[in-house]
Amino acid sequence: MFGNIGWGEFGILIIAALVILGPERLPGAMSWVSKSLRQVRDYAAGAQQQLKDELGPEFDDLRKPLADLQQLRGMSPQAMITKHLLDGDDSLFTGNFDGSAPSSSGPQPPSVTPAVTQAQPPREEPQLGIGERPPYDLDAT
Repeated sequence: MFGNIGWGEFGILIIAALVILGPERLPGAMSWVSKSLRQVRDYAAGAQQQLKDELGPEFDDLRKPLADLQQLRGMSPQAMITKHLLDGDDSLFTGNFDGSAPSSSGPQPPSVTPAVTQAQPPREEPQLGIGERPPYDLDAT
């Protein structure tokens, strides 16, 4: 619930509550807030259990699209490439081609297989003459 609030903001809220309510009413207010939050959480759990009881197996059918949406929200470009193009094999990104655990002995250069480096000679860019303009691609801009 308070996942987006850091310790600094939480401290400011406590100091503001102390100034507004005063030291004599603050403990009572905090206990009231905690009881209210607990009661709301119990109501939500009860409502969810009631829906499960009434809908039965159809409740899981309702939850599946929400779970898929939650999975898509956490998808980064690297995770998407790993899942869809590499079938879950992240050895391309971790450099772990033999299946062992990656070592944490400091920064390591990116891993490239020797066959790939030998098969692709370095590309030479054409040099432009003096006063010559580079090619311009209207579709790329």
